[in-house]
Amino acid sequence: MLHVYEFEAFEDEGLWLAFPYDMDGGTQGRTFREVCEMAADWLQGEMEHCALRGLPFPEPTFDNTPRNGGKNIIVAVNAGLNTVDTISANEAATELGVSRPRITQMIKSGRLEGYTKDHATFVTRASVNARLAEKPRPGRPRKATDAQSDQLPVA
Repeated sequence: MLHVYEFEAFEDEGLWLAFPYDMDGGTQGRTFREVCEMAADWLQGEMEHCALRGLPFPEPTFDNTPRNGGKNIIVAVNAGLNTVDTISANEAATELGVSRPRITQMIKSGRLEGYTKDHATFVTRASVNARLAEKPRPGRPRKATDAQSDQLPVA
């Protein structure tokens, strides 16, 4: 799905900043060209975030008056569930060393980001990579033994 929004781009303290008129957030770059590229990346991420969570896409407005003395730029991206970098739940389970049902639990608890479509579950590559970077220890967390409980400070 094509998403088109208007941003204001302006220079501030040696950096270029870009803020959309219709959403919270924004981005920055060292040059005007770089901030335009970063605005497209930012918009891509925001639209994919809405698609993943089933949120409505913000209604765009145009011909806005710049708020910070900058210039208006139009940013367009093709974004939706089909543009999100995903792997299957089975692939995610293999990479993370957990069971397939555990992947479903991790999505429900927010530890992984994913969605189900036509009885197939997909997990975002970014959430799998983030989980791998955390280097979680396998298995369940240990419960405190009676000896350890005795050593805990009493309030």
